[in-house]
Amino acid sequence: MIQTRQESYDIVVCGGGLAGFSAAVAAARLGSAVCLIGDRPVFGGNSSSEIRVTPHGAAAFHAYARETGLISELLIEERAANHETIRENGWTNSVWDLTLYDMAVSTPNLTFYLNTTVTGVQMDDPRSIRSLTARIAGAETELIICGKIFLDCTGDGVVADAAGCEWRWGSESREEFGEPHAPRIASGATMGSSIHFKARDMGRPVSFKAPEWAVRYEDPAFFADQGRHFYELESGYWWIEIGVPWNTVYDQEEIRHELTRHTLGIWDYIKNRDPVLRERAAHLALDWIGQIPGKRESRRIMGRYLMTEHDPAGKTVFQDEIAYGGWFIDLHTAGGLLAGSAEPSSAEGYAETTEYAVKSYCGPYGIPLRILIAKDVDNLMMAGRNVSVTHAALGTVRVMSTTALMGQAAGTAAAIALHEGIRVADVPDRCIGKVQQQLLRDGCFLPNVRGRDPEDLARIAGVTASSSEPVQGAGPEGTDTTGGFILGSKEERQRAEEPLNHRRGQWIAVGPEGIRSLSVCLSNGSNTEQVVTAELVAVDHLWDYRSQGSAGIMQTELVIPQGKRQWISWDLAPAESALLQPGRYVRLDLHPCPAVEWHMAGTVIPGHTSAYEMGSGRMRRYRDGGTLSFKVNPPQSCFQPENVLSGITRPYDYTNLWRSDPAKPFPQWVGLEWEQAQSVGIVEVTFPGHLFREYHNYPPFYRDPQTARDYSIEVRDGSGWREMVRVEGNYQCKVRHKLSEPVTIDGLRLNILATWGDPAAGVYEIRCYRP
Repeated sequence: MIQTRQESYDIVVCGGGLAGFSAAVAAARLGSAVCLIGDRPVFGGNSSSEIRVTPHGAAAFHAYARETGLISELLIEERAANHETIRENGWTNSVWDLTLYDMAVSTPNLTFYLNTTVTGVQMDDPRSIRSLTARIAGAETELIICGKIFLDCTGDGVVADAAGCEWRWGSESREEFGEPHAPRIASGATMGSSIHFKARDMGRPVSFKAPEWAVRYEDPAFFADQGRHFYELESGYWWIEIGVPWNTVYDQEEIRHELTRHTLGIWDYIKNRDPVLRERAAHLALDWIGQIPGKRESRRIMGRYLMTEHDPAGKTVFQDEIAYGGWFIDLHTAGGLLAGSAEPSSAEGYAETTEYAVKSYCGPYGIPLRILIAKDVDNLMMAGRNVSVTHAALGTVRVMSTTALMGQAAGTAAAIALHEGIRVADVPDRCIGKVQQQLLRDGCFLPNVRGRDPEDLARIAGVTASSSEPVQGAGPEGTDTTGGFILGSKEERQRAEEPLNHRRGQWIAVGPEGIRSLSVCLSNGSNTEQVVTAELVAVDHLWDYRSQGSAGIMQTELVIPQGKRQWISWDLAPAESALLQPGRYVRLDLHPCPAVEWHMAGTVIPGHTSAYEMGSGRMRRYRDGGTLSFKVNPPQSCFQPENVLSGITRPYDYTNLWRSDPAKPFPQWVGLEWEQAQSVGIVEVTFPGHLFREYHNYPPFYRDPQTARDYSIEVRDGSGWREMVRVEGNYQCKVRHKLSEPVTIDGLRLNILATWGDPAAGVYEIRCYRP
């Protein structure tokens, strides 16, 4: 006999993927009673060990763009604990599942049910959900879950569909919204689903025989000429994908079986028929094959705003911005393996300067809360790939690090709506500022919103520090001062040197001293003197990629004699130097000159990134955004202590980082001083690290060299300084300390006793709150 239980919560989140998980934890941490329902035995959705797609996001294309907040906390924890290297697809193990599970179990106010499927929705009226029913697999138990606000993070939009919400399926026509990526005629075709595999090196030859029902592949051109690249053999490929002619919701089992047939057939081809691959794969044995298709697209629920391709491409600034994205507009060919070729970027070999690459590159861009609020039901929100976007816009917002940000924003908005006693539909107009400031406090980043929490006592303090590093620049032989940020070995960098075929730009932070001269390290391998046009360009932030229509400040011609690694100087007149704005970035651009090479620096100076012109007046990240060789005179004081109160916790419009002088030993400190004593009970700190490159680039058991390992917090009251907090072995970038007792103080110091390798201490932000 089936037993029935009824339970009530403030917020009910359906879907245990990264969007739903982030929504549930965010709302619970803000004090709401939350129930999270997932239909799989583990959290993580497509990122879990059942499907094994590693999370991607904006940092795949933009320096310092890695997502922060809950997703960062989780990924940092996973890298610190996991013994395995990250592979593109197929290598996610149970360490990731347990990282998520540990956070869920450890979160107060959060109840969760795994292996539980939503089977129905009960309405109070056509615009209000009262409860939902769910069945726990293998337990003969039905749940009736009542709630005040419901979040549909199921991917397929099953709750919204059952509640009668309008949804879209397939591709809009180009005529409807004028989207460049849209087909001329609307289509019901969606992007397909994938399963992955994992292979293991056995150290000896291993044979493989495919079953009779596997697809047999014979033609190398099917792979080589259609964009299906074997970039590595130990893990699976996203292009093992099938959707059309099957429906990605109703035909899940048929798709799973077809994907299994094709995956085994592809492994058979690798092992037994391809003349090159079979030698490389001789010692590899098939270790695991997925049996749950990872979906890319199905229903998209219509919200209070429909985001089109024009929004990410044009970086629309939304008043209700609550997240950001930065993946390219990545639309897979309908049909996958059954289509004529793989998605266009892959078919082009991921070339970076083609017409398609230029029109698809976007971000980082803001995402509005309104695409997370259902238009037809007043107490329903969405997060994940089922949000209110067109098919073309889904191509960029669908990646999991981005959906995790949307989930955290949805959970935060729902909790604040309950606290304020308003409908979630009213949040964008009535209290969006509170949502945004809470997201920033919780470690998130918003491109167009600065931290200005009126309750943060640090904002009314003065800031001092033990020392600050001046930026002088760095050359190709420069010392790695960030303890591990070098992009490859010296030999690898030298082999990768390339002519100045495209315009290149180097961001330089301008300090209060101003700049009198700049130098760049160039080689001229020709037999004649070369002339290179240099230009200083005003930029809004690190991702201001305009190379045409930008605010050029001044130009000069640099004369480059024949020879290797020469420092070529540009002296600025006082009137020219006065045009540079302190506390902002300027970009030094060199125009194309194929006979000249502009060398990479031997380190990455934090916040000093580079880009190159990809076409159509646009630039994109160069060499992972590493620093090009430059020198600046006088050295710039751009890592001053007051940066910890900038309201931005990463390099963006400026470095926004306090960084101590690496020539001085630990401990180093940054401190706050108030004119009037303040009652402080909570201290929150953001350390640098885990921002520059995406998650995939970090090795097993990783601790970022820039992050504070050991630190203490001291406070000053009428009796002098005393230590309130001491931490050893930290590796998280965002830390929060509730003091053992509230204190009334006029001074606070954060002492950095050791990092994980960087000789300098660093802090992006300090916040202080009353008890």
